Amino acid sequence: MNSSAEKLHLLTVAHLRKTFGTKTAVEDVSFEVFGGEVFGLLGPNGAGKTTTIRMILDIFKPDAGQITVLGGPMNPARADRTGYMPEERGLYPDMKVLDCLTYLGTLKGLSRKEAKSRAQNYLERLELTDQYKTKIQTLSRGMTQKVQVIAAVLHQPDLLIIDEPFANLDPVNAQLVRDVILELRDRGAGIIMTSHQLGLVEALCDRIALIHRGKVVLHGAVREVRRQFAANVLYLSGQGELNGNLPGVVLVERRSTADWFLTLAPEAQPQAVLQALAAESFLVDRFEVALPTLDEIFIQVVKEKA
Repeated sequence: MNSSAEKLHLLTVAHLRKTFGTKTAVEDVSFEVFGGEVFGLLGPNGAGKTTTIRMILDIFKPDAGQITVLGGPMNPARADRTGYMPEERGLYPDMKVLDCLTYLGTLKGLSRKEAKSRAQNYLERLELTDQYKTKIQTLSRGMTQKVQVIAAVLHQPDLLIIDEPFANLDPVNAQLVRDVILELRDRGAGIIMTSHQLGLVEALCDRIALIHRGKVVLHGAVREVRRQFAANVLYLSGQGELNGNLPGVVLVERRSTADWFLTLAPEAQPQAVLQALAAESFLVDRFEVALPTLDEIFIQVVKEKA
C-alpha cells in the first residue's frame, strides 16, 4: 500500500459540530479519507458516527465545520460517485431482487442494461443467482444484507460508506462481502466502514478514528494505534522449557504447549530476554511485542473517557 500522502484525497471532515435542540450529537470531529484505503469509523452506540455520516452525505447540515467530498461540497454529481449502505436497510421490499438492484443502479447514473448486467454479476459472486426473482421481503436477513451490499457498490463508487457490512453474515458470506470491499479498495476507492466487529475492522482497515461523545478520541493507522497501547508484554512461541530466570521478566504465563506471554519490568529490554533464551537452547519460532486487540483498546479508551 502507498502512504496516505501519495494517495488521492477523497474526503476531508474538519471540526464538525451538530446539535439537535439541547443535545450535542457531534462536538468536534475531524478526519481524512484517501483513495485505496479502508477507514474504520468506530465508537459506542450514540457516539455520533451516524450523524457524522449523514452530514458527509448532506442529509444533515453541520452547525459548524467543513466537509469536502471528492474535491468539493456534496452535489448530485458527487452523490453519484458515492455509495452508501445505511444500517437501516433501504431496499424496496415488494420488488424482486434483480429488478430492485437494476432500478437502484439507474438512480446512480447507470443505463438499465449496464445496471442489470452488473447486478447479475454481483448476484453470482455473492451466491444469490437463484434468488433474482425473489421479492426482497421474503429473503433471509443474511441474503438481504448481501443484496444491500450489492446496491451500494453496483455503480463502483469512488467513495463508499458502509455501515455494519457484516451484520447477519456467517463467516463464508462475510468473506464474500469482504472480497467485494477489498476489490473496490484495490481499484482506488476510499471506503468508510463502521462496525462493532472489531476483529474484522482490525483485519480490513488501514486507519481508524474512534468517536466518543461527539469527539475523535483516537485516530491513526491500525498498527500504530495498537503499538501505542502495547503493554510491556512479549509473545513467545517455541520449543523448550523456561527456567523462570529470564532477565527483566516478572511474570511468565503459559497459554498452550508452545505459547507464552512474558510480562517485563519497566526497564527491561526484550533483546536481553531473547539472548537469554538462546543461551538456554530454547528454540524460538516467534518472538514479538504483544499488541492489544482493537477490542481491548476500544474498551480501555471508552472507560478512560467515561
